[in-house]
Amino acid sequence: MSGDTGQAGMLMASEMAEQPRVLAALAARRAELSAEVRGALGEGDAPAPVGIVLVARGSSDNAAVFGRYVLELATRRPVALAAPSLVTRYGVDDRLDGWLAVGVSQSGKTPEIVTVLERYGAAGATTVAITNDRDSPLAATAKATIDTAAGAERAVPATKTVTSQFAAFAILAEALGGDTTLFPWDALPDATAEILADDEPAVAAAASIGSDTTGLVAIARGLLLGAALEAALKVKETTGILAEGASAADFLHGPIAVVRRGLPVLTLSAGGPTAADVTEFADAARARGGHVLAIGPSGELPIPAALGDGLSSITAIIRAQQLARAISLQRGIDPDAPFGLSKVTETH
Repeated sequence: MSGDTGQAGMLMASEMAEQPRVLAALAARRAELSAEVRGALGEGDAPAPVGIVLVARGSSDNAAVFGRYVLELATRRPVALAAPSLVTRYGVDDRLDGWLAVGVSQSGKTPEIVTVLERYGAAGATTVAITNDRDSPLAATAKATIDTAAGAERAVPATKTVTSQFAAFAILAEALGGDTTLFPWDALPDATAEILADDEPAVAAAASIGSDTTGLVAIARGLLLGAALEAALKVKETTGILAEGASAADFLHGPIAVVRRGLPVLTLSAGGPTAADVTEFADAARARGGHVLAIGPSGELPIPAALGDGLSSITAIIRAQQLARAISLQRGIDPDAPFGLSKVTETH
């Protein structure tokens, strides 16, 4: 990668570089992982659950936002993001007979996520864990596990474990009867390798943003919303910039007032059904003087068009990882170990 300063950011770069291999290996196991999920549901043809609830925090929560979209597309049933504190702090006992509950944690050790998934199982839900570690406490409490097997991750910013979680939700959607044409798995390893082989667009984008910016917004809609939220989180945690991810539809309803001359605005779109909405937002942001940078097939931060809406979140996130790393190095910050952050945050 270009733009390196000494050894700063080398861990993050090396773990980013593992993503094509990790994703290819996970895709190759999707038949066995799908069979495990369908077995937990009790029938080989995986009947649709009454509803689905997803339990996560941090980057895993951003993957869960993607999961909400692809799982509802697959099942035509409501999909909700859990409020874990209702269980752990307010003592709410839900009734979840016929529901599917999915706990998402890279380490599988976050006490809050383990506790909530365990309680949901006791309330009648079929439980599935998405985690990097099949031997983790989260996997132990679930009836089925989609283990991403991304390997140890030492840099504080999650990279390969996040993109593999997005892929895991696509596998889960397929297991529940989703449209398999939405996920062009064969094209994924080459698409991710293509981006990782060329970080010059990210270095150039970081230079255009400058080292003194204090804010950034990342905007998408639909299947790429989770990627926008993850892009903002990566920038925030590696650079100290106050970054916010949001839906284009939501941001047009008032928050666009924060866009002033020179504010970096990152848009994410793969050309699917919500592309026109993102374009409308980008035009409005430019009209207000925002510095718009697009992650998309023809954007300043290009991604391959071959993946469509289904898997483009993964390539968009990798571009965002490159951008976050480049901005942090430009600002003299080591993205491997941002100040005051640790690898595992043990919320309860």
